[in-house]
Amino acid sequence: MSEKKPVSFVGKVAVVTGAGAGLGRAYSLELAKRGAKVVVNDLGGARDGSGTGSQSAADRVVAEIEGGGGIATPNYDNVATPEGGANIVQSALDAYGRLDILVNNAGILRDKSFMKMEMPDWDAVINVHLRGAFCVSSPAFKVMKENGYGRIVMITSAAGLYGNFGQTNYGAAKMGIVGLMNSLKVEGAKYGIKVNTVAPLAASRMTEDIMPPEILAKMGPEFVAPLVVYLCSEDCPVSGMIYNAGMGYYGRAALLSAPGVILGGDNATPSLEDIATHWEGINGMEGAQEHEQLNNFIAYLFQAFQDKK
Repeated sequence: MSEKKPVSFVGKVAVVTGAGAGLGRAYSLELAKRGAKVVVNDLGGARDGSGTGSQSAADRVVAEIEGGGGIATPNYDNVATPEGGANIVQSALDAYGRLDILVNNAGILRDKSFMKMEMPDWDAVINVHLRGAFCVSSPAFKVMKENGYGRIVMITSAAGLYGNFGQTNYGAAKMGIVGLMNSLKVEGAKYGIKVNTVAPLAASRMTEDIMPPEILAKMGPEFVAPLVVYLCSEDCPVSGMIYNAGMGYYGRAALLSAPGVILGGDNATPSLEDIATHWEGINGMEGAQEHEQLNNFIAYLFQAFQDKK
């Protein structure tokens, strides 16, 4: 296999949220190393979102980028408010006059079993992850639409894709991000905006005390950054895709629909017994396929009904 030419971000401007450490820092460093001008956003709060914030986290990453010859500017706004999202995007416009790339990475954790989950813990996590992705993506999308170009990378989690004990708030927020991507990929297609999602498996401030040290040692953020940053590039060939990444593993995840069965007909409503009788066909995944968007799925169903006649 011939090696592709180096991927360059010269002339591009990127915003990375939650970029003061861990994964966000890794994305920012890689983008800057390849020529992007980077807005390093980080509120500087604690892992659970508490505290009044600090400028030091974002400042350290900016200093690191500048020390390596790159260009970056810090931003300390809260992603979970419309005002914060607008300010983050405006920071890119004020500093560099444009915005091409957004990585929605900011996040917090407040893990509790479902029976102990209280509304403040639910709201805080939903607000930063899902509301935050909306609050920053909304003004960013407007700028990208005007420019006829954009790349947005959402950060989800395997806890959302597959489930994890004690993370109902986090898992719900992270799957919500997938739903956000699914609609943005459709709305952004005609404007040159590609939107994809990555589920990192990496050592970070959010995982440092929930993973064994020997596993964390193999989960450096630098293993996730290449895929995320590639999806930020002009070379990115896809939109609306979900990927798992970590420890050197990179692979696509997908939502599939089974062929299913067609029951009833001639205005006859299927009974519970009909469902039970055909459960194997309803539950089986042989021949399952992806559908690009809702209209494609509806067209598939109409065709299935036509074929049954």
